[in-house]
Amino acid sequence: MSTAYVVVTVLGAVMAGFSAGAVHFRAAWVVEPLADYGVPRAWWPRLAAAKAAGAAGLLAGPVVPVIGILAAAGLVLYFTGAVITIVRARWFSHIPFPLLYAAPALASLALAG
Repeated sequence: MSTAYVVVTVLGAVMAGFSAGAVHFRAAWVVEPLADYGVPRAWWPRLAAAKAAGAAGLLAGPVVPVIGILAAAGLVLYFTGAVITIVRARWFSHIPFPLLYAAPALASLALAG
């Protein structure tokens, strides 16, 4: 296990955890765009839980590699779905935000092997 893998994985976990907390605590700068994209409010707690689970899984990755790999893959899929949602809502200027959060998860996935 390399230092780069650990650093990228912890960074990804912190970022995903922060994002989960922002949705869970209904930070206006996060939930207002969700509403604008047409994401139902009933989904928000599950979306926050999915990101929190991904963050926890990334942190478990250095100890149990298969969990880290699955968590990183799940977060990459989650943020790919976020990009698709933004594109469907035609808010093209918001595309970089989920990509920024997906980058460390994708890097963690690449470095895990």
